[in-house]
Amino acid sequence: MNGWLAAACLLLVLGLGPALCGAVVGPVRSRLLAQNVATVLAALVLLLSSPGYDRPAYLDTALVLAVLGPAGTLVYERLLAEDLPRGTPWPALARAASWASVAVVPPVVVPVCFAVAPGRTTVKVLVIGALLVAGSAVCGRALARAPRTAVGEDSGD
Repeated sequence: MNGWLAAACLLLVLGLGPALCGAVVGPVRSRLLAQNVATVLAALVLLLSSPGYDRPAYLDTALVLAVLGPAGTLVYERLLAEDLPRGTPWPALARAASWASVAVVPPVVVPVCFAVAPGRTTVKVLVIGALLVAGSAVCGRALARAPRTAVGEDSGD
């Protein structure tokens, strides 16, 4: 086992495992936050596995996950808007989860950039990192805002 695989295993055990448990249990909004964090961590595990196993195809899978993960979170947020709680302190939790997911991306992306072959592969790793940061920030903002009132509900005005 090399250092890349050790880091991927560490990220799996300490990050992805608890995030997946959070995506299964708890209120709807915390499950959406955990799903977003799990997507970011899974993409980072794939990034670390690429130089670890010397398989550039893992970068393509990480790229697909970096594109589709935040889109899935936003779709679920839209579909489950009626079930999201009102008047709870979720904005602070959403911001914290968003910043935590953003904070783990550069320490993984920068070393992988130096480990992979220069050229298109390095650009692909940088694009994956940018997509992960942007997707996490967008999802954090979407989950932090107050849910819309459903059709037919009184808005209180």
